[in-house]
Amino acid sequence: METIAFYYSPKFLEHHPGRGHPEESDRLQAVLARLPELPLTRIEPEPVPRSQLLAVHSEAHLAGLEAVHARGGGALDPDTAMSAGSWPAALLAAGAAAQAVELVLSHAGPRRAFCAVRPPGHHATRERAMGFCLLNNVAVAAARALTLGLSRVAIVDFDVHHGNGTQEIFYEEGRVLYVSTHQYPYYPGTGAARETGLGAGAGKTLNLPLPAGAADAAYREVLANALLPALEAFAPELLLLSAGFDAHEADPLGGLALTTSMFGELTRALVGVAERYAAGAVVSCLEGGYDRPALGACVAAHLAALAGAG
Repeated sequence: METIAFYYSPKFLEHHPGRGHPEESDRLQAVLARLPELPLTRIEPEPVPRSQLLAVHSEAHLAGLEAVHARGGGALDPDTAMSAGSWPAALLAAGAAAQAVELVLSHAGPRRAFCAVRPPGHHATRERAMGFCLLNNVAVAAARALTLGLSRVAIVDFDVHHGNGTQEIFYEEGRVLYVSTHQYPYYPGTGAARETGLGAGAGKTLNLPLPAGAADAAYREVLANALLPALEAFAPELLLLSAGFDAHEADPLGGLALTTSMFGELTRALVGVAERYAAGAVVSCLEGGYDRPALGACVAAHLAALAGAG
């Protein structure tokens, strides 16, 4: 059984986007309450260096977030807000993702990592925060891997919402394969199958949209016929996961109908790809998931599959 590096900080609980907001701190508490009996090495992350943020975000974006932080917080758009603890939490979340990449590529520790972070990241673009996201954690992780010398990094995003920010950041980057399964049409409006990349990144974006109501059988077909063949053809040296669990049948913000066991099945298939091409290296970053009991159960199934226990 594989040991999993489990990145977490209590400061993630100090990001408060507002009373009644679906992305509140009890999401992580639900995850922590359901951690399975697995070999987990708990690691508290350090804040991400600014240089690593500038690999995927503009200086203007960072300065704007810092200005809101200096005022003690505030609304960024109708869905996205900062409290006094949000900026420190965001820096730690991005730091966790990058430091997890460093660890799994070091060959001196666990080959698998899970970043139990918030705020989530995959909607954050180079220039703006949106969709509950301030900084794009998985994009920071991918950029860090490229800096460390990798030439084939795959990102698989299975959140119910399309990761528009991650797609935008790497749309013209040939060294990063971005694959997304998501409900479509749905927020944020991107993620059509025709969006496939530009320039050096042509063919390196693969959107696999699913209609509302799609359940395990439809997902299993997409996994076997499109997602896994694309990963096999790319032969990634590192597998990054934008692990959103809001495609679960119980989720209040999504319209797909995946079961908890489907997330375990998906994870096992992805781990198999990592074993074949990436020496088993997988870094998973928490994105969405808003039904608390379902989120806890899905993360437990995901972790068990990452460890090879399920």
